[in-house]
Amino acid sequence: MKRNTGKFWEKVSLEEMNRTQWESLCDGCGRCCLRKILFEDTRELVYTNVVCRYLDDQTCRCVSYKKRKSLNAECLVFSPENIYELCDMLPDTCAYRLVLEGRDLSEWHPLISGDPHSVHEAGVSIRGKVVSEEGISSDELEDYIVDWIRH
Repeated sequence: MKRNTGKFWEKVSLEEMNRTQWESLCDGCGRCCLRKILFEDTRELVYTNVVCRYLDDQTCRCVSYKKRKSLNAECLVFSPENIYELCDMLPDTCAYRLVLEGRDLSEWHPLISGDPHSVHEAGVSIRGKVVSEEGISSDELEDYIVDWIRH
């Protein structure tokens, strides 16, 4: 595997990144597309293994990326403008969160490994671990809570 030594994320703030840099930080794990539950009484955020209907569970990428917010009103579209506000919704493994917190990217991150499949090979992606939200009501989400997401 070819290792990338360019590490722009250590030199450029999230707000200063161009579109290509910003998009390349996404490791393709698909975890941000998991349905989450925020228990209002305790403020605890938990993840389910229920994924947005627009996520391809093999590639872990949105099939309607450019139209995702208009197709799914619950879709969280992360940007330099809202990353500070929404950071708590991201798993601890997320590069956006890691960079924001001044931590290093994981060795399996494609920007480090040079391999876009390393996130899957490391077992970090949602590949093979999820079910589509189609046919699952919001009332049933608690039945799908998982603990394999670190947060």
